[in-house]
Formats: sequence, structure tokens, C-alpha cells
Amino acid sequence: MGARSGGSSDPPASADRPSKRSPALRPATLNVEVISAGRLRAPGLGRWLVATSPPTARGAVVVALVSDARVRQLNARYRDKNSPTDVLSFAAGEPGFLGEIVIASGVARRQARQAGHPLQVELRVLALHGLLHLLGYDHERDDGRMARVERRLRRKGGLREGLIERGRR
Repeated sequence: MGARSGGSSDPPASADRPSKRSPALRPATLNVEVISAGRLRAPGLGRWLVATSPPTARGAVVVALVSDARVRQLNARYRDKNSPTDVLSFAAGEPGFLGEIVIASGVARRQARQAGHPLQVELRVLALHGLLHLLGYDHERDDGRMARVERRLRRKGGLREGLIERGRR
């Protein structure tokens, strides 16, 4: 299992192509569980992510809200970057389980303040970005494909701005 800021180090899969797995192994829906290692809560984040996700998204996803220190450890271990980042995605590569999205709670708070919106909005921005990486998108290598999908889905989910757009400023 590899990670990158928002993605896995596995070759990108296309969310637009049918799965090579048999239909019997492919879950019919997306299921999201949100867990928190601290006091931060994200009421409705899982339901929002399911409602906003691409219709082809299938399987289970865990969104973990953790400390910046924990994200720093994960970033150092899996990406050789000894600093916290906002979101990491860990693709599972297992039938029925897409993987985990890990969000740094302190970084999310700071980014929400900088963007001028509530923390719950920032958590949605980060969770959507992480989910797209789990689905095989990679904005560093896909000539804008992930940015286009993220833009369409964030509009569907009522978000003004996405993580990729923010990074271009």
C-alpha cells in the first residue's frame, strides 16, 4: 500500500472503465465510515461524500480525521516527506474496499481559515479530493482529467473551490 498526497503509488486506474473484477465481487454502492482520533467531528461528511461521489464509485472507504503529527509520520513513511500534508489516500487494492482517506485535522483547520469557510466545508474539499485519488485519478500526471472531475463533483456537492484549483494560485 502506497500513498501520495491524496493518492496511492499504484498505477492510476480509470474510474470510467469497468472493473476487471467479476460483478459479484463489486459492491453495489459506496459506503463511507468517518472516524476521528480526537475531538474533531464531521457530522454528515460520509453521507455528503456518498451523495457527491461519481456514480461509478463502489466499495467501502474509511475517512480518518487524525492529528497533524500522525499525518507527518505517514507522509514520512510512505512519501519520504517529513511534514504534515492535508490529506493522504491509501488505496487498498482489495475487492470491496477502496481504501482510507486520512485528513490532518490541524492542517484542515488552518486551510479553512485561510479559505474563509467553515471547517466542515474544508473537510468536504479534502475528502472529495482523497476519494478521487482512491478511484485512480492523479492530478500530477493526468493532463487535467482529475481537475475536471473534481470541478464537476464539487459543484454537485455545493463547494465553491476544490483543492486542485487552490493549489494553482
